[in-house]
Amino acid sequence: MGIKRALVSVSDKTGIVEFCRELSQLGVEIISTGGTKNLLSKEGVPVIGISDVTGFPEILDGRVKTLHPAVHSGLLAVRDSAEHQAQMKELGLDYIDLVVVNLYPFQETIAKPDVTYEDAIENIDIGGPTMLRSAAKNHAFVSVVVDSADYGTVLEEVRSGGDTALETRKRLAAKVFRHTSAYDALISDYLSNVTGDPLPERYTVTYEKIQDLRYGENPHQKAAFYRKPLAAADTLTTAEQLHGKELSYNNINDANAALQIVKEFEEPAVVAVKHMNPCGVGVGESIYEAYRKAYDADPVSIFGGIVAANRIIDEATAMLLKEIFLEIILAPGFTAEALELLTKKKNIRLLKLGSLESAGSRNSQLVVTSIEGGMVVQESDVHSLTESDLQVVTDRKPTEAELKQLLFGWKVVKHVKSNAIVLAKDDMTVGVGAGQMNRVGSAKIAIEQAGDKSKGSVLASDAFFPMGDTLEIAAKAGITAVIQPGGSVKDEESIKVANEYGIAMVFTGVRHFKH
Repeated sequence: MGIKRALVSVSDKTGIVEFCRELSQLGVEIISTGGTKNLLSKEGVPVIGISDVTGFPEILDGRVKTLHPAVHSGLLAVRDSAEHQAQMKELGLDYIDLVVVNLYPFQETIAKPDVTYEDAIENIDIGGPTMLRSAAKNHAFVSVVVDSADYGTVLEEVRSGGDTALETRKRLAAKVFRHTSAYDALISDYLSNVTGDPLPERYTVTYEKIQDLRYGENPHQKAAFYRKPLAAADTLTTAEQLHGKELSYNNINDANAALQIVKEFEEPAVVAVKHMNPCGVGVGESIYEAYRKAYDADPVSIFGGIVAANRIIDEATAMLLKEIFLEIILAPGFTAEALELLTKKKNIRLLKLGSLESAGSRNSQLVVTSIEGGMVVQESDVHSLTESDLQVVTDRKPTEAELKQLLFGWKVVKHVKSNAIVLAKDDMTVGVGAGQMNRVGSAKIAIEQAGDKSKGSVLASDAFFPMGDTLEIAAKAGITAVIQPGGSVKDEESIKVANEYGIAMVFTGVRHFKH
């Protein structure tokens, strides 16, 4: 059979002139529409207008041009069916052997900050997906190209044999259905958000592959890194890697955890993460001071960890960073001097982030977690707290210094795996207890880690105390103030213990479970 007629209609015209010129030289008749036809004609490529095929003009501002039996019969006819052949001949219709289509730029349109609803809707392609789906369904006979990266393969096969191989057509058809599925998912997501229905009865998401990974969480697991369309500039998926070897699956998860924590802070802040839990967090007048505090919080665990900063890394800070082994450093930028120092370390990954937004100004996004046989979807936890939100429940009120540390600890404990306890002092974490099966266990770990630094520190708990035992060990460790959600049936027991030891305690009315 071979490829004798091609229908070409593209929004992204990258490489299309050269592709069609060679197809024409190979004896393929080119049919085209609108702007694509005008471009091909201007470049001297022989082309037939779609109206010459359909016998009907392009109408309604181009909304209707390929939605016609002369097009779709040519795409959908089963070539080895005598009945189809007879009908095509009776109606004077001809086959279309190759479709080259990419779609109206819906994603690019809605990415514009000033996009109107009307403009978004106008950029929903109808004829394009319909042609792609028709051709892809009939891939036993029809080749379909949605990606300019496939032009070379198609040309090579047409040159050598006059047609594409069936396996190639299958692969191209699969790519088409992935493409149209992603296109529809993006439209669905946009309209669901516009109509205020972010958790609809059917939830479809689409992601673009950034890269294949060497392996997943463990070497025997395959993995890849994907980005959500229109991902914000302050996300890991849009970060620019300036130096170092390829990110691993675990690097990506740890780096994302560090990034979410450092976004909590307006002031210069540095976060060190191991296994998706913070091992050290510090804030200061400068990023240098913040890093010193994050390091001093746990100089053992930071080794081999991930460090995220919310300010540009300068030379002085880089001098400290290069002294230990770190997997990744994330920051909004690096000075030339800092880069020169850090790039001397062959394996460290340096990631440059877009402008970071603090938690108080971030919009909630949907977070998808896979489970076997399905998934759960929830809004991201971007809740932030101010001093006015706190309820003092003890006889003693926290001092201003204690309040500052309580709010600091609360920002950190939000990102620690439950059950979570964080001890804070002097604008840094001094103890972190994560992921234990009971809250007392987490408190003991945090206090043991803090050692003498627990004296005069404050304690943040991600959820309420079911009884007063955590307050008992906190008091013995010299902790002076506590922040917790409250809401337990035994709140009064915890309040009583706090009062006995002169501990100031505040309730937030909000918990931060993290599983």
